[in-house]
Amino acid sequence: MLERVDRMQLAVRDGAEAARSFGAVLGAEKVREDELALYAAKRTVVQAGDSEFELLEPTGPGPVADHIEQWREGIFAAGFSTNDLAGVSKSMSDAGVAYRDEGGQLFIEADQTRGMRMVISEHHERPPVGLISYVYEATNIVDDWQEAAGFYAEAFGLDESRFSPLTSDQYGYTGTLTLFDPPARLDRIELTQITETSGAMGRFHGRRGLSIYMCYVETDNVRAIQDRLEAREARYSGRSGDPNPEGIFIHPTALHGVLMGVSRTNLAWNWSGRPDLARA
Repeated sequence: MLERVDRMQLAVRDGAEAARSFGAVLGAEKVREDELALYAAKRTVVQAGDSEFELLEPTGPGPVADHIEQWREGIFAAGFSTNDLAGVSKSMSDAGVAYRDEGGQLFIEADQTRGMRMVISEHHERPPVGLISYVYEATNIVDDWQEAAGFYAEAFGLDESRFSPLTSDQYGYTGTLTLFDPPARLDRIELTQITETSGAMGRFHGRRGLSIYMCYVETDNVRAIQDRLEAREARYSGRSGDPNPEGIFIHPTALHGVLMGVSRTNLAWNWSGRPDLARA
């Protein structure tokens, strides 16, 4: 029942400053501002590609302020869209997942999933803007990827036969991609179970336990994003020597605490079960 990875929510100290950063790096455009009472936050929403980034600035004590106090700025929640909000609500309830509703969105806390706070929204098509096409992945570090895959399938109406298992010796994990609609789209939750504690993901898991780790976006022009990062003297790294020579990782210091992978259009099919779709 989940259609897309349609947004990421970030905990930030200054929503206006974060919006400028996303504009400078990804060509994102501001679309609205409002208040999110549930999290005691002012929300500045920017669009990049056909996805949105909700920049949450605390207005007082609450979960966003607590996140910044404990972990500094960074990813607060992963957001997904559906064409059947009532159906997802029922599926979650049947699976024993508690949620709250504000403004037509469903908010799920991390203790109800496998460490990943979530927000579910009604699906909307948006003409893309900026330098990326869309956000297609949120990475959830889990203790047992097979158990977690079964949980997400049951709670959110996903088809486990479409999932694509993967293992990375380079990054030290094993897991699966919970592909929502392959081969039409890459959208998925990446479930990662740590196999090497000394790597970056292993160290993150050691600090935070079950959690959201990063997100991934797709673009037709990786170089344009690199150029913008370099103009800002912002940190990023390449991925030479692995299956993604045309992608980069944007360092959290460059985008208000967000670790963001960037891959060339369709390249991610190389490790998503359909390498025949990874066109040059």
